[in-house]
Order: sequence, then structure tokens, then C-alpha cells
Amino acid sequence: MGQWLIQDDFLLTEFPAVFTHIVGNPPYIRQEKIPHPLLLEYRRRYQTIYDRADLYVPFIEKGLSLLSNSGQLAFICSDRWMKNKYGKPLRRFVAHRYHLRYFVDMHEADAFRSEVMAYPAIFVITRERNDITKTVCSKRIRKEDFLDLSWALLSDEPNDLVHKIVGVVREDEPWLLEAPEEVSVLRSLEERFPTLTQSGCKVGIGVATGCDTIYVRKGDELPIEEDRKLPLAVTRDIQNGVIHWSGWMVLNPFAENGQLVSLDQYPQLAAYLMENEKRIRSRNVARKNPRQWYRTIDKIHRAFTQKPKLLIPDIKGTISVVYDEGKYYPHHNLYYIVSDEWELRALQAVLRSAIAEFIVSMYCVKMRGGYLRFQAQYLRRIRLPKWEDVSEDLRQRLNTAGRGNSLEDCNHAAFELYGLNEAEQRVVLNAVGRKTPASVQVARISEDIKPYRFEQMGLNLEGFDELAARAVKYHWEV
Repeated sequence: MGQWLIQDDFLLTEFPAVFTHIVGNPPYIRQEKIPHPLLLEYRRRYQTIYDRADLYVPFIEKGLSLLSNSGQLAFICSDRWMKNKYGKPLRRFVAHRYHLRYFVDMHEADAFRSEVMAYPAIFVITRERNDITKTVCSKRIRKEDFLDLSWALLSDEPNDLVHKIVGVVREDEPWLLEAPEEVSVLRSLEERFPTLTQSGCKVGIGVATGCDTIYVRKGDELPIEEDRKLPLAVTRDIQNGVIHWSGWMVLNPFAENGQLVSLDQYPQLAAYLMENEKRIRSRNVARKNPRQWYRTIDKIHRAFTQKPKLLIPDIKGTISVVYDEGKYYPHHNLYYIVSDEWELRALQAVLRSAIAEFIVSMYCVKMRGGYLRFQAQYLRRIRLPKWEDVSEDLRQRLNTAGRGNSLEDCNHAAFELYGLNEAEQRVVLNAVGRKTPASVQVARISEDIKPYRFEQMGLNLEGFDELAARAVKYHWEV
């Protein structure tokens, strides 16, 4: 090429040659940080920029497109794209043209000088056609371990450090890179049982307003008509498996027919909205539809407040499922599940079990400190037998377990429901960090965050969950 170094935009630079080896650490930049004209040009050039894809996604596509027929690309990068929604086109891109040869899990390694919120991984992708991926999923990788790991990956001899997994890359499906025995149990469950939605359950997310500081307040801080307020359940209300309502209310601008109420009929509501009109109109949802400037992002249906439902916080160390008999409207940090077929208390026991957490943990993006994302896209992957196929005796035991506080009872009933043998039970329990059916999930707290720091701030472990959730929500979402 006539020169050793080029200082330019990698995504816009035309290279006159292909390469046998490409090594890098692509930049982590959210789309909101990229100038709009530049983002449009990136989108025009790269098929893998989808939804809220981070900038590292087209970097991977560009790098792969520059490989020679015998070439290989080695990146250290966030592993989010391997499982989440925005990674689907890139996963399909790899599936059609490339082979994931090596994967090294860096979840508990200090890979960077500064801490990142999502976990990094090292992966090697080549142009060869093969269905076997060698993976390293060590609990703690140190600098001095890498030489041994390198030899183990390159060797064809069996060893305890490396797993061989067949069929990791399947079109745009999430990559399952966990231990082979865990993947085997998961595939068995998926072959034998329908999904949560196929068994008559609906998964949704709570209301987003676009400006919580105005729309979400304590009851006495909302100077509007009482029938324009709804009790709102928020993440911090969920403690020890029950709802301790803290008094938050959400302003409801919608009538029973789904249309916005007339402000002429609600003088107090009108005065409050007009007082905050500038901030309300600055929201994206208001700019898109100026005539409905005071609506919330999501439509609010008052009747849903009275509907019994299960509420699940988004970001937790272990799955938390609480029962709402029909008192609250969920906030957007809570997912809900309703069903006209399954009895909700019985379903609560299933969802609190290690099996439900195991399925979610296999598919979801794991956050720093071991926290899991219990988003709708992952909850919908939970497998669930049809209610009509559950015996009356097991129905009663599931209902009793759902109403109680024992995870052991939930696990025992769920294991019977799914027909798991003892070996499969051990795989599930080990995968989610539960040593025995009677044990409670161990709190996954980062080593650099000590409990005494939270005591100094007047926070308990529930406070840690809330603080972590707020930090991750701020970092990854608008």
C-alpha cells in the first residue's frame, strides 16, 4: 500500500487489498453520539446497522469483508451483539459467509484500563466453512493465563480449559456459548415445550411517559383531578418478593375510549400541563404529533390497573417475580405477564424457579457484576407446558409454591413439571449459581463494591439493585 499507517475513518476508507489477519478493539459509540449525516452514510454502506446497533457492529462487518479466503479476524469487543436484538443482522452476516472458530469469555477479566458496563469477549472469525467452535469460559482469566489458553485453543488434544460446541451460529439466532451440557439441557427443553406466549401468556412492558419528572410524582405532588392519577408500581417498590408501594402516581391523559381527554373538562390537569408545557412539548413524541402534545409515549389503559398480573424488574442478580392482584400500573422498568389460561400464582412459581432463570440467562446479555436483563425478548423464550397438560395435584403444589417464600418448593414443583432428571437439575442449578434446590440465589456483587459502602450511604442490597439498574439504564438506553 506504500505506507504503514493510515489515519482516517475506517468505515469510510477504501482499501485496495484484502488481508490475511485483522486484529482490533473496535470503538464503543452509541448512535446518539454520531452526527446524523455520518450515521446516514454508515447506514447506506453497512447492512448490519440495525435498530440501536453500536458503532462496533459495522466495524466487525467491515473487518470481515476485508478478509482473504484464508484470512481470520480477531477482535476484543463487547459481547452484546452475540445475543441481543440489534446483533441479528450481524449474526446472519456471519452465518452465511464465515465461521466462528474461537470464543474467549472475558466476563470476569480486567480487560480494559477503565471499567465497561457490558462484558467483553475475544472472538476469532474466519472464512472457512466449519460448524465447530472452541470456547473458553473460565471464571477468572489473568494475564499470565493467556499463553496456556492459546496453546489449549490451538491444540487438538482434549483439555479442561476448552469446550467444543457444534452449531453455535444459526442464522440470526443468539449465540449459545455456554458449557455444552447447559446448551444440551436448553435444547431439550426447547424441543419438548412451547414458549410462554404459545402457552397463553402475554409479556409486556410498563408505561413510558417521555418525562417522568412531570408525569410521575407522589400523589400529593400532582395537583390534578383524582381520576387523572393512577397508582404506579416502580422497581424500588419490589422488595423481598412483594410490592411495598411507595406512593408514586402516573398522570393519565387518556379517557376510557383510548382518546386523549379534553383539557377543557379538566381545569386542574390543564393548568398543570400548561405550567410545564415547554418541557412537555420538547419530548420527541410531542414534536411528532403537536396536536397530541400532552400524551405519554405509551397509551395508558386505566382498566389494566385492575387486571391481576405478574411484575418482573428488568435488571436483577436473580429473577424476581411478584404478584399484583390488580392495584397498580407498571412503570417502564417493569415487565408484566398476564394470562387467561395459566393461574398466575402457579405461573409465579414456575418463573421464580431456577429453570426460568436458566433459560433467560442463556439468552440474555449479562451486565457488569453478573446482573441479568429480564427483558420481554428474553422472557418470551421461556418454555412453558400448556396448563391443560398439568395434573391437578401439580397445579395445587405450584399454586402453593407461588404464594410462599420457598425457592426450594418452586424448584421441586418446576423440575417435576418439566420432567428434569437429577443430572439435568444439577446443570440448571449450577448454571444459575444455586448450589442446591434449597439454596437462595447468591447475590452477585462486583468485588470492587463492598456492602459497607452501601451501609455508609444508607442503602441495603435492594438499594444496590436499584442503583445498578438506574446506572445501567442510563448507560445503555435513552
